[in-house]
Amino acid sequence: MLTISGLNQFYGESHTLWDLDMAIPKGKCTVLMGRNGVGKTTLLQCIMGLVKTHSGDITLEGDSIIKKEAEARPRMGIGYVPQGRQIFPMLTVEENLQVGLPIRARGDRNIPEFIFELFPVLKEMLHRRGGDLSGGQQQQLAIARALVINPSLLILDEPTEGIQPNIVQEIGDIIRMLNEKFGLTVLLVEQKLPFARKVGDQFCILDRGRTVAQGDMGELDERLIKEYLTV
Repeated sequence: MLTISGLNQFYGESHTLWDLDMAIPKGKCTVLMGRNGVGKTTLLQCIMGLVKTHSGDITLEGDSIIKKEAEARPRMGIGYVPQGRQIFPMLTVEENLQVGLPIRARGDRNIPEFIFELFPVLKEMLHRRGGDLSGGQQQQLAIARALVINPSLLILDEPTEGIQPNIVQEIGDIIRMLNEKFGLTVLLVEQKLPFARKVGDQFCILDRGRTVAQGDMGELDERLIKEYLTV
């Protein structure tokens, strides 16, 4: 569904991504892994058009998006939940969810009911400000906001970071449901190995801005973990 070919990216004189290749199969959950500072978040920002790339290509369903503006990419069906959630703390839960509604099909300006089926706590807190929610509730709101646009690809950057264990469990169950029941393609950056194994069908490991291993989650063995993931 999403293919990254020979991608290079620089921050000033620092070469961050090196001829990076990666394939995200349709209808699967792919987990992007690697130690801190290897380029995972930078890659997601390249996909979303938030940072400029130097060379290479990114294609979605066979069409190149590398020259598309960042504002156009959600309209192409990419939902994005950044690291740190970045909800609007002074807006209510309802207002946060409404932000994505203009991207939906013309005339459809209602929050989809399935959002509240997935996240019933948000319906209970519809008129509470986003900044007053707990960290786990804010993460649920951030995921729900990305789903409002009805994406075909959902990108999540470390959704379990700083979240209490019971909410981590819920988020994992929701990702599997979105993937298996709704057929949503998911690209997920995750540091927690048990969570990655639970939700992921595929893995891709980055090291120093390069793809060093990728395959079915069952192929993620102790050698790869020791060489590229343990601190």
